[in-house]
Amino acid sequence: MTTIMGSIKLEKRDGAFAADNGLLRVTANLEAGTLDVAWKDGQAMSGLYAEARFGGETVRSAFYQSHGVAETSVEAIDDAFGAGISFVFEHSDSGKPALRQHIRLYEGLPYALVELEACRDAEWETNELTPLAAYLNDGGVLDFGDGSKEEIRSLFIPYDNDKWVRFASQANPGSVRSYEATAVYRTESRRGFVIGSVTHDTWKTAIEVEGTFREAIGRLRVAAGASDLRTRDTVPHGSVRGKSIVSPTIFVGAYEDYRDGLEAFGEANALLKPALPWSGGVPMGWNSWSAVMAKLDYDVYTHTSDFFAGELQQNGFADSEGSLYVNFDAFSDNLTAEQLKDAVARVKANGQKPGTYYTPFAFWGSNPDTPVEGTDGKVLYRDILLKDAAGRPLPKLDGAFPIDPSHPEAIARILRKLDEVAEAGFEYLKMDFLAHGAMEGEHADPTIRTGIQAYNYGMAAIAEALSPERLGRPFLINLSIAPLFPHGYAHSRRVSCDAFGTIEDTEYMLNAVTYGWWISDRLYRFNDPDHIVLFKSDNQRATSEHEGRSRLNAGVIAGTSLLLGDDYRMEEAARRAKAWMTNETVMALAKRGETFRPVEGGSGTRGEDAFVLAGDGGLYVAVFNFDAEAATERAIALPRLGIDGSDELTVRDLWTGEQSLLAADATELAIRLEPAESKMLFIA
Repeated sequence: MTTIMGSIKLEKRDGAFAADNGLLRVTANLEAGTLDVAWKDGQAMSGLYAEARFGGETVRSAFYQSHGVAETSVEAIDDAFGAGISFVFEHSDSGKPALRQHIRLYEGLPYALVELEACRDAEWETNELTPLAAYLNDGGVLDFGDGSKEEIRSLFIPYDNDKWVRFASQANPGSVRSYEATAVYRTESRRGFVIGSVTHDTWKTAIEVEGTFREAIGRLRVAAGASDLRTRDTVPHGSVRGKSIVSPTIFVGAYEDYRDGLEAFGEANALLKPALPWSGGVPMGWNSWSAVMAKLDYDVYTHTSDFFAGELQQNGFADSEGSLYVNFDAFSDNLTAEQLKDAVARVKANGQKPGTYYTPFAFWGSNPDTPVEGTDGKVLYRDILLKDAAGRPLPKLDGAFPIDPSHPEAIARILRKLDEVAEAGFEYLKMDFLAHGAMEGEHADPTIRTGIQAYNYGMAAIAEALSPERLGRPFLINLSIAPLFPHGYAHSRRVSCDAFGTIEDTEYMLNAVTYGWWISDRLYRFNDPDHIVLFKSDNQRATSEHEGRSRLNAGVIAGTSLLLGDDYRMEEAARRAKAWMTNETVMALAKRGETFRPVEGGSGTRGEDAFVLAGDGGLYVAVFNFDAEAATERAIALPRLGIDGSDELTVRDLWTGEQSLLAADATELAIRLEPAESKMLFIA
């Protein structure tokens, strides 16, 4: 039997039910209890089933006695993704929860959405649901549809950006446990699959991929309920309770270019929860941390403001939107109250915006019985700390105890601080160590049962407190160390952990851009490449000119807020800033706020060295040499850049303005780079 709903064809025959939108076909195998997904270009996923943790064991849909798709479960839908259909693939067995895989397919979209609902007549609880899994020892659960033996890589996406964690592409054979999303792709052809969660209200999700051979992916598991060292947890994931318990919604797509797939995944997340709106310009300016760290004082802050006003502001660095910030990081309490007030006034008088710093979910003291500020000693930090099942505060992370965002006194403490920040005239807040608020534990609010539920609760309160509707003015929210998901509570998020000024720092930060460029202007309005050190940070040696300029170039292509991080009382730092931050061509590129795409994706745990951005009738290309000691000759095949090379092209250096010709029928772009040097080019 074949029926048509909109442009989607539905078929039920030979023990199978299938839905086909012309781009992909999802088949429910009614005898085996598994799902197959096939795309029109030949890519496919097969043998997918669902699992749930129940009564101390894992139950699997493929082992259930009966499987079916009821006609009444097939519905036309029209939601944020467009028009489409949904159906339910139900698995039932005596004494076990019913497992219902809800599948959605949309007109014109090359991906499906899947979620698992596990139900019983009586209330029950679980802390793990697996909407999709397939395990083989031989063969492959993913078919790239090209018959190639080319290398396959699986992408590791970190849960957060703490402890200098890196993104990574793992070549087969190997195992990857990624968080919230992954891509599995061929390095040369770029054909690949993207799988990840697009709802982030309850669960932490891990995607496990095992490549048993160079040419095959043997196992895949998308499991909600992740709790491990990389999620910073010391206790199991919280259990969700009810008669019906629902997993995150999982995105399943296949693409000719995995980069398109990751961007589509980011856009799918944004359809359900958009990035926090920002109508101002690209944030530019300064943050104190790398420049002076704990030595922050009134003099360096006001000197920086005056330096910007006198040397940079009218020379191309500031934009017409007035988004030039001079920001305190940690240790602003080194200043007296009067100094702080005067410093803020100085910044505003200079036509700039002051910013400051806060860690809402972290307690830095050593004694939990310390009174909470603003409570007259009636509330102790012990009361608001996140605890384990025995009632003990969870262990410290990064030197701080985690605070429970669900505790009313914890929220009251945060709101008092945010009111102080707003009343003091600040217009930018960098919030740090936010993963503390998403840790698993026993929450004060019994309706909040997981770390992600608590994090959403706390971040929603923060976003509302700093909203333009409440404050009557724009206020920029930046996240430093924070989970990648949930998003939608801040305008920018740092892509890496701390990155300073050396070429090693540049490579580390570009590792995050290599595999996380798609985050910018989808989950967050801006990627934040951390403070751009042109000369010297307080904890590192002075950098060479090539190192300093490469750090700046990396920041420009990152997406990008552009906050500098030098002490301009140093002559060389001031010289570089005056020479480089007034280059109108490069600053205009930075003010676009767009992230460059990586050319390649096979660098493992390192950053790639070439990135591209289409625009202005041509192609911007950034190329880096990460070797601080040796020069290199870099040749990039033009098709990898997206250039066919049939016509003569002009290559212009954005820093020097120098132009050269790329001959018709050229096959590659050849570049010589000195140690730690980078180039920013425009080809048209």
